[in-house]
Amino acid sequence: MKHRLAFAGRKLIRMALLLLGVSLVAFLLIAASPLDPLRTNVGQAALGAMSQEQIAQLEAYWGTGTPLPERYLGWLASALQGDFGTSLLYRQPVLEVIGARLASSLGLLLFAWVLSGALGLALGVLAGTFRGRWPDRLIRGWCLLISSTPAFWLAILLLMVFSVWLGWLPTGLSVPIGVEAAQVTALDRLRHAVLPALTLSVTGMSSVALHTREKMVDIMESDYVLFARARGESPASIALGHGLRNVALPALTLQFASVSEIIGGSVLVEQVFSYPGLGQAAVDAGLGSDLPLFLGITVLTAAIVFGGNLAADLLYGAIDPRIRRGAART
Repeated sequence: MKHRLAFAGRKLIRMALLLLGVSLVAFLLIAASPLDPLRTNVGQAALGAMSQEQIAQLEAYWGTGTPLPERYLGWLASALQGDFGTSLLYRQPVLEVIGARLASSLGLLLFAWVLSGALGLALGVLAGTFRGRWPDRLIRGWCLLISSTPAFWLAILLLMVFSVWLGWLPTGLSVPIGVEAAQVTALDRLRHAVLPALTLSVTGMSSVALHTREKMVDIMESDYVLFARARGESPASIALGHGLRNVALPALTLQFASVSEIIGGSVLVEQVFSYPGLGQAAVDAGLGSDLPLFLGITVLTAAIVFGGNLAADLLYGAIDPRIRRGAART
């Protein structure tokens, strides 16, 4: 138990340093952006009609006249105290804006992440078990097609088929238009989240399926599988009893590594479906030069990705007892 706590402590320290680097890079990138926050959010015509005193007040509000090191150190000192500042676009604390948008995106991202991992693992095991036969060729072709398909294009295709042509699902948003928040049911939210979640899960499963297939092929050619076949075990018994247990760790690594892909894909998918989630807020913050909100979203999503990798490392010992014993000896 002691070595597990020490391992988690080292990982947390590394994660804190990485978050610091991510925030610094994001700050410098948005500071170097050609977008002028005043012209973007106020407008050139409105700026021309203002006095110099009014423009100076706006520059002080947006922080454009403050030196970059001072601005970053001031933000970092406040962030370490739990204050990520006030969103310049929404006029609300950054954590409140992120919390409201994350509440809309969390279920969507979690469902897409779990579904993509389950489908990728199942298809990879199936393709590796029937290597060279028609299930393998069909699954490989499908995964290669999906991996080369942009997420926004697939989102538009699903939108046209299931919303425009068939009319089965809503065309966008997270709730029905013109309905009060108190009257929105869980079924309404689920119907609006089906297409975005399906898009993210389909685009995210191909890498898990292809890597799992390669690992499964190696397992099916091993000596112990040959011995299991000689004993008369069925292909299903071999795949589930020998193959699935050995591909669990690589699949787990890929699944937690795909958290970043799911979050990155949600930015484009939420734009297509006009889904008011965290990805759409990130786009608005970037285009509007809302530095506090953009930094808050960047740090939060980076923390989710790093936390997923930490969870994968900690789960290795639960899946494979050999890792626990090896770590204990170390």
